[in-house]
Parts: sequence; structure tokens; C-alpha cells
Amino acid sequence: MNVLGIIASAVAALFITVVLAKGVRRTALRSGIGREPGARPSRAGMVRRLGGATVVIGVGTAAAAGSGLGAAGDGGWAVTGLLAGAGIVAALGLVHEVRPLGVPLRVAVQTAAATLAMCLAGLSPVAGVLAVIWIVLVTQAFALLDTSDGVLATVGAVTAAGLLACAAVDGRSGPALLPAALLAGLTGFLLHNWHPARLRPGASASLFTGFVLASSGALIHAAAPPERAAWAALPVLATVALADTALVLASRRRASRPLLQDDGDHIAHRLRRIRVTVPGTAVVLGLWAGAAVTIGTLVYAGVLHPALALVPPTGSALAVLALLRIPAYVAPPRTGTRRPAPGTPAAAAPPTPPAPAAAEPARTPVGRPTVPPPPTGRPAVGVTADRS
Repeated sequence: MNVLGIIASAVAALFITVVLAKGVRRTALRSGIGREPGARPSRAGMVRRLGGATVVIGVGTAAAAGSGLGAAGDGGWAVTGLLAGAGIVAALGLVHEVRPLGVPLRVAVQTAAATLAMCLAGLSPVAGVLAVIWIVLVTQAFALLDTSDGVLATVGAVTAAGLLACAAVDGRSGPALLPAALLAGLTGFLLHNWHPARLRPGASASLFTGFVLASSGALIHAAAPPERAAWAALPVLATVALADTALVLASRRRASRPLLQDDGDHIAHRLRRIRVTVPGTAVVLGLWAGAAVTIGTLVYAGVLHPALALVPPTGSALAVLALLRIPAYVAPPRTGTRRPAPGTPAAAAPPTPPAPAAAEPARTPVGRPTVPPPPTGRPAVGVTADRS
């Protein structure tokens, strides 16, 4: 295992990401990107379109340079294919931020990118198909985690650390290069993404992070020795992202809401409803992911029995059931006049405002009404005056 090359790639990813993130922030604020007339500078436009590019460029450049210099060892082609697929989904996320794309098109592009990565990795047809399905599923799950400041970067960094540990157990440089670079890049990005977030990942970095983590897990699984319980340990590392997806789908199904329509029903949203702070939400999810990653890594290393890999999914399922009890959807305000319930006395009903009284016609001193003015505009002559 080329430890020095992997460390150098991680340091380069950290440096590039921090420098780019700081530059993007300054440039966006000076040029007025995301500003609204008469309002304070809005961070949403800058964040969603430029924030995620810093992670993609930093991690991609460092990993590509490290692979070219031999840090990936004999797994250079696998790393190249993984970087190509990750670049495709990152570009897809950037286009989706500018102009939203349909779900079928996004899934098709992600499937094509995963197929390219697994073909260059040299997997068998059966293993390749299973890996493609896993990559698309985990990529979508991580794309849904960008719901609160620091959540995606924290969970992604913890998961990357677990994958790096699993690859280090076997001493393989190829599967360890990208998790190391991603861990460093997300750590540098977290400096700008912690609450209050000055940059946010957006769809580009979310899809990129999920794709790199899922593809790296597939490479580690394919290169694992037979005595490793990789089939039980590696899926555990994505517990938090999969639990968030399961919570969202179950909640929308119960509420008869569209499954693909974004709404405030994720784990982060529900934690905020029970008064957990924004930094506290990132810490809770980071600890949740850390517990799952620790158990999964120890199972992969053979320290724990493979049956213990069921503990994180079981605990996550119980957590999802508990989170479903927290209300996530706010009922729209009711409009219209409220009718009193049957049997309610009339005095209890709200009073009805009186109808405006009709204006009485002007009258003469005798008490007779006056004649309205003629349409010709000449002065009117009272009937009573003519008779007198």
C-alpha cells in the first residue's frame, strides 16, 4: 500500500478544496450573485451552483494526480473509471441545479456512469449488475442528505473514513485512494459548510459524494479476500443515508403525498421540530453514522462476528419508527366562515355584521322628496317651489 502517495493526495484535496471554497465565496459576494433587490445577499444561489464544484474539483484533481503518479498501485484503471463516472454525475447535478431534470433522466445518467465505472473495474457481469444497482441507490440516498448545514459533509466524511479503514486492513492502494481524498475534501469543505453555512454542497457535490462512496465500497468488496465478511460489513456504512431515504418514503406514503416531491420530512427536519439546533443535528447524524461505521469496520476486520452487522440496521429501523411520530407536514390554514356546531345556542355564534342601510333620498322642508337633476346638466327646479 502506497501510504505516502495516499497521504499526499489527501493533503492536496484538502488544500485545493479550502482554497477554491474561499475563492468562490469571495467572488460570489463581490459580484452580487444571489442578491435580491432591496434585500441582504442571498446565499442560496451561490451555494447551490458554485459550492459543490469546490469539492468535485478538489477531490477529482487530487485523486487523478495521485493515480497518475502511481498512488493507486495496480488499481489505476479502476480509479480512472470511478473518477469518470463521478465526474458525469457531478455534471448532472450542476445541470440539475440550473435547470431541474426529470427523475427518469437522472437515474438513466447515473446508471450509465455506474456501468462505466464497474466495467473499467473489471467486475463480472453478475457482480457488475448488483454493484450498479447499489451505486444508484446509495447515490440517490446521499443526494437527499443535503437538508441542513453540515449534515452531508459530516456523514460523508465519516463514511469515507470507514471505507478508508476497510481498504487499509487489506493494504490495497486503489480502493483507498478515493476515500482518502474524499475524506480530506469534505473536511475542508466543512469549514465553510458548518452552521451558519457560507457554502452548501448542492446537487453536484451530493451526487458526487454518494457515487464515490458507493463505487469505492463496490471496489473494496470486489477486492476483499474470501475470509472478509464484506457482504455484511460494507452496506452498514451507508446506514444513515438509507435510513433517511426510508423515512422519507414511508412518511410520504402514509400521508398520501407524492413520493418524488421534495418536502420538509427528512431526519434533519424532524430533529429541528423537537428543538435540536442546526449544529446539533449535524453532530447527532455524525454520531449515528460513526456508530454504524465503527461496527461495520470491525466486522470487516474480523474483530466482531458478522451477525453484529445487523445491529446498526435494526437500531436505524427503530429510530425511523420513532421519527415517524414527529409531525412533518403543516396543515394549510382553513379559510371561509366557520359554521356553528349543531346544538350551539345562537348567542355563542359569532355576530353577523349588519348590512349597510340604504341612503334615504333628500327631502324638502315639507317632507316630500326632491326631483333628481335632469341629465342635461341644467339646474333642477324643485316641484314644491314651482307650485308656490
